[in-house]
Amino acid sequence: MSKRQKSKAGAFDVRNVIAELIGFYGVVLVVVGLVDDSAEAMAKTGGVNANLWAGIGMLVVAVAFALWSRLRPTVVEQPAAGDAAG
Repeated sequence: MSKRQKSKAGAFDVRNVIAELIGFYGVVLVVVGLVDDSAEAMAKTGGVNANLWAGIGMLVVAVAFALWSRLRPTVVEQPAAGDAAG
């Protein structure tokens, strides 16, 4: 019986992709929330800067996903060099 090598999924972990996408959209919403704070935009949401708060929430979720991926990495077993493919 041959030993299998183990490695981390790294950049191919879906949690990293999710963190990057949610983080990107979170940054966009925070910028829009800071730049577009007109009375008309505030009237649509009842006086709450919805873009800013949604962006901050998305950034918190993105950081949580990144930490989860970093602290509990997915381990993938690599086939040993002598193993047959079939």
